[in-house]
Amino acid sequence: MIAQTAEVREQHRFDVAALETYLRERVAGFTGPLEVSQFRGGQSNPTYHLRAGTREYVLRRKPPGKLLPSAHAVDREYRVITALGRTDVPVPRTFVLCEDDAVIGTAFFVMDCVHGRVFSDPALFDVTPAERTAMYDSMNVVLARLHTVDA
Repeated sequence: MIAQTAEVREQHRFDVAALETYLRERVAGFTGPLEVSQFRGGQSNPTYHLRAGTREYVLRRKPPGKLLPSAHAVDREYRVITALGRTDVPVPRTFVLCEDDAVIGTAFFVMDCVHGRVFSDPALFDVTPAERTAMYDSMNVVLARLHTVDA
């Protein structure tokens, strides 16, 4: 398990074997066994860390239960990230979108796991002024790239 994850919450559990079968058939190079943990934090869509063989993935899904039709649009998130992957905007590589609730109970998509630093406090107290400057400069470069994408 990676530091920001823990055991999957009871209300967010799903059939791991069904997911493994689904991914084995649709993701090139996918090998098992599949290990699943859940990222802590976040606001709306449950997010999971998947380890399969030597590969790591991230799965984002709609939460279980009755939802408004336009809420928790993981399909839209998948389409945007996939489209941005064809530009110079840095995004994880996407692998598959599943809109069949029969697989794990809700729609989901899978993308590469990209490791990085997670900052929960926007004040960035643990960052030196030089690091903060580099972070903001990098953020501005990416925002400028994003604004040049022809949608």
